[in-house]
Amino acid sequence: MPLKKKTQVIQKVVKKAPAAAPAKGKRGDYIATVGRRKTSVARVRLYRGSGENTVNDKSFQEFFGDWICRSQVLEPLFATEMDKSVSFSVKVSGGGKKSQAQAVAHGISRGLIKLNEELKATLRKKGLLTRDPRMKETRKIGTGGKARRAKQSPKR
Repeated sequence: MPLKKKTQVIQKVVKKAPAAAPAKGKRGDYIATVGRRKTSVARVRLYRGSGENTVNDKSFQEFFGDWICRSQVLEPLFATEMDKSVSFSVKVSGGGKKSQAQAVAHGISRGLIKLNEELKATLRKKGLLTRDPRMKETRKIGTGGKARRAKQSPKR
């Protein structure tokens, strides 16, 4: 009868990184994060206290005209009930308006976690921390300039 080897379970002690030290800016201390969606990249700065929310040096309402994009951007703040205690300024580039709104929401969600680690479960449940991996499909050679379309063949 073969002997069974005893194995020891070794637990690794994982040290959590210290909370991100806020950087100094014109409006005071802020936490900087990046959010992405498709080709959009949003560089987000979160400030403590209520103030003006700006996107690309315009007011938040002016930049995102339709209410769908606005509600998408503010979703992480309302989900964590931090809408009155946090303000943000964002530089966003690339993609369309909806893609930019989702990138901003992703960046705000990441910043809220840096402010308060306990909000992670709430944001994860809402799906606001997951970077959406879907991208535009690349074009293929010999398809008439499209990703999947087949080139039309001559009849005769």
